[in-house]
Amino acid sequence: MDPADRGRLLAGDHHDPHAVLGARPVPGGVLVRALRPFARSVTVLAEGVRAELHDDGDGFFSGVLPVKEVPVYRLRVAYDDNTIEVDDPYRFLPALGELDLYLIGEGRHEELWRALGSEPMVHQGVAGTRFTVWAPNARGVRVTGDFTYWDGTGTPMRSLGSSGVWELFLPGIGEGALYKFDICRPDGSHTVRADPMARRTEVPPATASIVTAAHHEWRDADWMAHRGDRPVHEAPFSVYEVHLASWRPGLTYRQLAEQLPSYVKDLGFTHVELMPVSEHPFGGSWGYQVTGFYAPTSRMGTPDDFRFLVDALHRAGIGVIMDWVPAHFPRDDWALAEFDGRPLYEHADPQRAAHPDWGTLEFDYGRTEVRNFLVANATYWCEEFHIDGLRVDAVASMLYLDYSREDGQWSPNEFGGRENLDAVAFLQEMNATVYRRNPGVVTIAEESTAWDGVTRPTDSGGLGFGLKWNMGWMHDSLVYMSKEPVHRKYHHNEMTFSMVYAYSENYVLPISHDEVVHGKQALVAKMPGDWWQQRANHRAYLGFMWAHPGKQLLFMGQEFAQGAEWSEGHGPDWWLLDPTYDASGDHRGVRTLVGDLNAVYGAVPALWQRDTVPEGFSWVDGGAAEDNVFAFLRYDADGSPLLAVSHFSPVVRHDYRLGVPETGTEGWVEVLNTDAERYGGSGVTNEEPLKAEAVPAHGRPASISLTLPPLATVWFRPA
Repeated sequence: MDPADRGRLLAGDHHDPHAVLGARPVPGGVLVRALRPFARSVTVLAEGVRAELHDDGDGFFSGVLPVKEVPVYRLRVAYDDNTIEVDDPYRFLPALGELDLYLIGEGRHEELWRALGSEPMVHQGVAGTRFTVWAPNARGVRVTGDFTYWDGTGTPMRSLGSSGVWELFLPGIGEGALYKFDICRPDGSHTVRADPMARRTEVPPATASIVTAAHHEWRDADWMAHRGDRPVHEAPFSVYEVHLASWRPGLTYRQLAEQLPSYVKDLGFTHVELMPVSEHPFGGSWGYQVTGFYAPTSRMGTPDDFRFLVDALHRAGIGVIMDWVPAHFPRDDWALAEFDGRPLYEHADPQRAAHPDWGTLEFDYGRTEVRNFLVANATYWCEEFHIDGLRVDAVASMLYLDYSREDGQWSPNEFGGRENLDAVAFLQEMNATVYRRNPGVVTIAEESTAWDGVTRPTDSGGLGFGLKWNMGWMHDSLVYMSKEPVHRKYHHNEMTFSMVYAYSENYVLPISHDEVVHGKQALVAKMPGDWWQQRANHRAYLGFMWAHPGKQLLFMGQEFAQGAEWSEGHGPDWWLLDPTYDASGDHRGVRTLVGDLNAVYGAVPALWQRDTVPEGFSWVDGGAAEDNVFAFLRYDADGSPLLAVSHFSPVVRHDYRLGVPETGTEGWVEVLNTDAERYGGSGVTNEEPLKAEAVPAHGRPASISLTLPPLATVWFRPA
């Protein structure tokens, strides 16, 4: 053997080990060469042939078989403590096709997870696992794992040309095997990395990747067939946001499947939104610093266990949205950062790569293979796990080159602007691909600026999202609610301003995890007054939120007025609902209200059918600042109205007159009152249908006279 080949194989920087190892015809027979570190002897076993190879030192063994053609053979490898028989990995052709390599090179492999990573398969009639990894800057790559005792010397991979992909088929390796990639960097040093495409990982803090395959038999065919029957912006859409690891701490995916669907269904939410389930090393990041983009976190079970949970939610009639984090990734030296010795997934410009807020790295959206990695990842979750929606985290940080950066810390784009054109192109491609491949799926942007066209279709120049979180509404309305009622009149416009821009995008109204942590207080604790008033404000606010144009999202714990901030360490304070706790009725009342809000909401199309068009809303009185009252009408596609009145003062107002459309001349009836005694309120209600009288009010020819309960929202419909 050429000394240079020998040295490169031992150093782990050989790009074509199959040209040196394995079997090939030579004058006088067939040469077989194996690299088996620590072996005492290696014997070739073939039909009619049994030949012990010569020990060439350093783990190399070779010999010439007296045959004319390369036979199908196995290796009998003897160690000090055992002897094994295996197929020689270096007698196999590449297990990755030319089309896969072409699509990877073009950045258009929409099913990238089928080409890269570890794939159990039968190749040339032999069962094993194909390992592939993209590492274009590497001098050499080796597979290492528990099956090599974490020494990759004997399992070097071959480079598949200019694609930057390295490949090796290892016979006899199957599901459950632990592995990583030993990468020789351009400077000759080595780094051992988890597989960026791993579909299963060890439980953190362990970091190895695990060979896996899907075996779950889905039972949600009916859900999948009909989830896209109605456009999401014209459908009921109320979301319960969940941090799975702390919702019921200690439960596995399968145990969660026994409890979460029934709980969410009883509350009437149409969807759950899962905070990131992709694998992440630090639980305190809540999943927002991802190292395993293709792997559900192993903290609660296997990928099939996660499929089981999604399946159970679907069979309960509940859609599943997951938080997806393509904005950044952590710097862990076993993960993506400088993966093959140079910036690869991150931008080559350090100013563009470093995320200024989180100590993480930003993806290089302009690199075709990186964009492909992320676009394929988005559709992977939808196709492999039947996810119904992706809520894309931190979109604003992707869109702006100067996001959280001072002058001199960023460079403008080619047109002199601050927009990250690569990120714009990536988001458009991601949305277009997800919608094309996955009917019924919705993408949702957490975008905190006034970027134009977030939910406009990509063919019209928009980013192509289906929905956008309304961060402005969330901020403004919580500012209003935090004020003492006597001061609220000075902040009245905080509650009405959202209607100025309500139809600029398709909005979700989010009271998310971000609002109830890090000193921001739980929702009920933001409210002024004593405990009764806090709960009343809380209930009235939820009634206002569910009636306001846009979809709803509520974070776990807020449905029963948990007073403490959420902590991923212990999750919601479920003990507040324990009947043995004296104040449990206060919390149960709020939870009952949330269930009723969702029930009425789902049954009344006026509350969701025309969320995104001005014809679905009309102010009755948006200027009653002195009274702390907001009254408006919602209309369904047929023009049937719902009257919503929110009263944010702690007094009862009798004979309060509001203009109404002539519809409802038979009277208007309460369909929901957040002051009802069953919710913990004072029980001030409007018992009889309220007759519309020919008394003009608020620019309308008819009006009703009603009683406004203290700190309450009341909904009315025509009798």
